[in-house]
Amino acid sequence: MTMPKTSRMHAGASLLATTLLFSALPAFGASKEIIQLQTQVQQLQEQMSAMKQSFDERMGVMKNLVEQNTDASNKTTAAITALQNTLQKQQGDSAGKVDQLSGQIQALNDTLDELKVRLAKVSKQLEDMQSTQQSLAASQQAAQAQAQAQAQAPPPDVLYANALRDYNGGKNDLASQEFSDYIKFYPNTDLAGNAYFYMAELQFRAGNYQQAVTNYDQVVQNFPSGNKAAAAQLKKGFALIELGKKDDGVQELRHLIQRYPKTNEATQARERLRKLGASTATTKPGE
Repeated sequence: MTMPKTSRMHAGASLLATTLLFSALPAFGASKEIIQLQTQVQQLQEQMSAMKQSFDERMGVMKNLVEQNTDASNKTTAAITALQNTLQKQQGDSAGKVDQLSGQIQALNDTLDELKVRLAKVSKQLEDMQSTQQSLAASQQAAQAQAQAQAQAPPPDVLYANALRDYNGGKNDLASQEFSDYIKFYPNTDLAGNAYFYMAELQFRAGNYQQAVTNYDQVVQNFPSGNKAAAAQLKKGFALIELGKKDDGVQELRHLIQRYPKTNEATQARERLRKLGASTATTKPGE
């Protein structure tokens, strides 16, 4: 078994002192030198003991420091491990929360898109309702205005008679206004077609052939069974010819002859076509 370093030093010092003592005895006996030597040995032993005690104390302090450092290191390691676990847990929780939040945001976006679609439909319905309401309001206002105007206007037979009297009397402007009022106040009566015709006649006389064509056409299209239908179609053909639209005028006169072949207007149409050098036969489709 190996002896500790301090024990070996102590034993060596004792052996040295004993050797010196026995080697000196024969020569000097219990001389003064032996006493001094013994004293030095004793001092040496005391110093060795002091050194051993100091070494033991220092070793204890070092051991304590090592234990403290080890304990601190273990605590630090444990704290780091706990911190790492906490961070990992927080990261896991954060990832889960991010995924959850992302899902919630997507759901909100989907809901928002759906709400936008619904809002667009509601807005369209509201616009349609407003448009309908405005149309109804405009129609109602027009009807009210017409009703008020009719309430203030002369009776239809009186207004028409006055207009025809002024027409025959050469009061063209007054007659034109009266026929226009008749159409405005009483557009659906049988005499409304006659009013259009006389207005067209006044415009034809004034050389306003384009407007005359428009009013003649009102008679032809809207009052085909009226007593002015044939005359209106005849004069419409004449007005078109005056406008330089010969082909259209000729076609209109041919239609007149086809529709009203036995009327005086048909005779006039044939005569005008003869002067123009045009045939009275209507052109068939594709010819």
